[in-house]
Amino acid sequence: MSRVSQAQALENRRRAVAAASQLFRERGVNGISVADLMKSIGLTTGGFYKQFSSKEALVAEAAHAAFGDLDLLLESFDTAHGDHDTARGALLDFYLSAEHRDQPGTGCPTAGFAGDMAREPLAEEVRATYATGVEEFAAWMATDAADGLPVVATLVGAILLARATAGTELSEKILESTHKALTAAPGS
Repeated sequence: MSRVSQAQALENRRRAVAAASQLFRERGVNGISVADLMKSIGLTTGGFYKQFSSKEALVAEAAHAAFGDLDLLLESFDTAHGDHDTARGALLDFYLSAEHRDQPGTGCPTAGFAGDMAREPLAEEVRATYATGVEEFAAWMATDAADGLPVVATLVGAILLARATAGTELSEKILESTHKALTAAPGS
């Protein structure tokens, strides 16, 4: 049996974190086993334990990676739209869309990891990573007239409810009415 090079081991770790980031947001932390995660990237369960001390350690890295992806998305909105107010408006359009609702695996980690953060007995490190990501998202959403936390809480609540009612008229109403409420709010 050949040994995996250090470069290949790092690539395997990166792939495991990326897959976990997506699958945890889609199915929840307990909705995907280590074996299924590793199978999804063509590796063995034994390879997991060479890379990570526990599934919880992977959850922390996956959440960190997902919030890193969110940071890149927010930067791309700023770049594409020139000014921050326009970028925030475009983000609201995207966030409260059927596309975002229907793709939780690549969607916002604030919503994607929320259930697990509330339900699972996770380490302080995992919760700290999540809390930092939420705070950074809220800071990006903040305007001079309003704090970003209520906006983020409204967005996350709306997308979770829209996902929970997907396939019904209510889901569309949730997205539309939340968008209308947030874009009508002063400072939005």
